[in-house]
Amino acid sequence: MATTETNILNRLYFVAGCMFVFAMAVVFKLCTIQFVQGDKYRDLAEKRTVKDFEIEPNRGNVYSADGSLLATSIPKYDIRIDAIQPKNKVFEAHINALADSLGKYRGKPKSYYVNVIRKARKNKNRYFLLARNISYSDYVRLRNFPLLNLGAIKGGLIVEQNTRREHPMGGIASRSIGYERFDEDGNVTRAGIDGAFGEDYLRGQKGKRLKQKIGNGQWKPIADYNQIEPQDGYDVYTTIDVNIQDIAHHSLLGQLEEYEAEHGCVVVMDVKTGEIKAISNLGRNKAGKYYERLNYAVGESHEPGSTFKVMAMMAALEDKVIDTSTIIDTKKGTKYFYGRTISDSHRGGYGKISAARTLEVSSNIGLATIVDDHYSDNPEKFLKRLKQWKLNKPLGVSIVGEGIPDIPEPGASNWSRNALPSMAYGYNLTMTPLQTLAFYNAIANKGELIKPRFIKAVKSFDKDIEVFNKEVLVEKICSDKVLAEMRDMLKNIIIRGTGERMYSEVFSMAGKTGTARTDYANAEEWNKDRKYISSFAGYFPADQPKYSCIVVIHKPSTKVGYYGADVSGPVFKRIAQKIYTDTPIIDEVDSLNFNNNVVNKEFENFYTMSRKYKTLMPSVIGMPAMDAIALLENLQIDVKVKLNGSGIIKKQSINKLQKLQPNQTIVLDAS
Repeated sequence: MATTETNILNRLYFVAGCMFVFAMAVVFKLCTIQFVQGDKYRDLAEKRTVKDFEIEPNRGNVYSADGSLLATSIPKYDIRIDAIQPKNKVFEAHINALADSLGKYRGKPKSYYVNVIRKARKNKNRYFLLARNISYSDYVRLRNFPLLNLGAIKGGLIVEQNTRREHPMGGIASRSIGYERFDEDGNVTRAGIDGAFGEDYLRGQKGKRLKQKIGNGQWKPIADYNQIEPQDGYDVYTTIDVNIQDIAHHSLLGQLEEYEAEHGCVVVMDVKTGEIKAISNLGRNKAGKYYERLNYAVGESHEPGSTFKVMAMMAALEDKVIDTSTIIDTKKGTKYFYGRTISDSHRGGYGKISAARTLEVSSNIGLATIVDDHYSDNPEKFLKRLKQWKLNKPLGVSIVGEGIPDIPEPGASNWSRNALPSMAYGYNLTMTPLQTLAFYNAIANKGELIKPRFIKAVKSFDKDIEVFNKEVLVEKICSDKVLAEMRDMLKNIIIRGTGERMYSEVFSMAGKTGTARTDYANAEEWNKDRKYISSFAGYFPADQPKYSCIVVIHKPSTKVGYYGADVSGPVFKRIAQKIYTDTPIIDEVDSLNFNNNVVNKEFENFYTMSRKYKTLMPSVIGMPAMDAIALLENLQIDVKVKLNGSGIIKKQSINKLQKLQPNQTIVLDAS
């Protein structure tokens, strides 16, 4: 018995000794942490519970040329309360008044907010949401509510700000102005002007704010102020004219819908300055609706088709291998070039015609013959001209993503004996619509090739940060003689060539139609489902140009039509007409080279009518159908116009001077 008791006591002594040693180790470790490693662990704890958060600045605004707001950053606020931060005496003194104010703001009973805020305090909720995504005016209002007006320390107020990019004009030109998009990794990128000038000007500088972790992954500001205030971005003033932009957008949209096209673009540029006054890029979604999908005008390179014949003709004239009266044999509509057949759209061909006429009627054989006859032995001579005009290089515009032109050269994979004749009528090479427009603009601008410009200035309030002036790429693309000949041919295309259906006695235009096959690599498949690119590039008025314009429409339904004169030409004419109607270029009307007295009188009558009749029905009998539609669509009252037939208006469903009603339908009969 004594032995057993002795063993038990020994075990107890052993356990007590172990516990004593363990206790001493704990005391030693605590002393070490407190006095030796204390600073290290305190810093670590603070880093885990308190850290700096970046505060995004407001991006600068984007304005049109006349100061209209195109894009802006709207601040939005979340208001929360740290329910345990106010002392009990302060909380009880203000809870009823705060609940009353919140009830009136939200349209809920006072008792509701008394209960939910008391419950949040009981549950020790340090991040209780009172209002989400509210405007600045509402933020100011809530900040002055009882208890919240005591700030973060005494009242527990928590304010979180974020910004949202908005476009007051809606979707018009949004792709060129720019919007947020996400890359494959989920990172935010920006397109258009917002992307091109974001980092240097629009973005601004981030601020910093110290926040404390309060559990469940939530952080709250530890003071009612920012440590480093963010600096808002600068404002960018574009060259866009909102009136012309609206005209271009809706003119393109209507044509895309009518022809059930895949996508299209239109650009309007000021001839003398290179300022882009309008740019619209519309693509179709799965539901068949059109929206600003991609920047086709700047980024999409494609075969330009017959619009490139102007470049080929100018090269031949400038090199003096032909003149405008040189006779070209276009055969009977087909001709073989190195085992390959080239055809003209005109059945039976044009026979022997002048070089100038080959451009007017857009003869593929004519231009291919000119280039092949005079450059096949020395293709570098032809290519040298194209390079002098910078057609082999991007324009270097400010918007990111400009397409790269492809002009083949000997030795390249896409070079063959057929390369030159194919290039003569716009195949076997690629350019963007904007690059094509820049060249046509040079013809209108007395031979001066200038870089298209989207931005006028960057400002901070009224102070200029940077001003963007005209940039000349080529001083003179050709001689004055060749320039005059080219302008005559472009004008005659509208009068008696492929664009004659666009002709109007009211005002003059000059330009070139274009129709290019696409997706033709598989000839058998293409023959089953033919697709085309329809285009028109030119300027107006013809003799003293003010604006240049290009319209490109991809893959219109062949059931409706696909030639450039039918698909893209009417968009060009509609834009020109409406610009005349809305902002008439009166000082240039005298330059029209038709019967000036008749033209001036008709134009003055047309313009006077459009200004006078705002809510009353004018008489449009005797007017060209397109002119009548343009006049009626620019009335102050919205009306719908239905046209039966084409040509000259013979009858109108509403009598002259009758008062029009909103959304009233006007039926016009033409023949």
